[in-house]
Amino acid sequence: MRVGVASDHGGFALKEVMVQGLRRAEFEVLDFGAKSLIPGDDYPDYVIPMARAVARKEAARGVAICGSGVGACVAANKVPGVRAALISDIFSARQGVEDDDMNIICLGGWLLDEKVAWQLIHTFLSARFSDAPRHRRRLAKVAALEHPEPVSHEPSSA
Repeated sequence: MRVGVASDHGGFALKEVMVQGLRRAEFEVLDFGAKSLIPGDDYPDYVIPMARAVARKEAARGVAICGSGVGACVAANKVPGVRAALISDIFSARQGVEDDDMNIICLGGWLLDEKVAWQLIHTFLSARFSDAPRHRRRLAKVAALEHPEPVSHEPSSA
């Protein structure tokens, strides 16, 4: 499986360790950076290109890490086709894929130790979407939000 990985300064140290673990586990890793620790860099610069690669299916899944994981999650979810979530527990790492076809896991580099982060990533990458009709129906409704209906420019009669 090809996995995209991205982080800013807040997630850099954890990303480096996770990339090594992913490669040891024989995943193909696409590292979108940061390539070195750059204090004050901006998570969108790394997360958005990774999220676009996931949306284009150039990577099957993605891992986004910033200090809290929140900014990375917000940025990733702006890319059509991405279903990213901030994850801190094993149940959500699995269920997010099984029910919601989550394709990017977001982690807080300042909040998680390496062992917990690896367990979350491993669970996320091992999980498979259930493809149940109710989940496909719900995902179709979410995907429809990415293509909003055109706004009418007709004068209102109010």
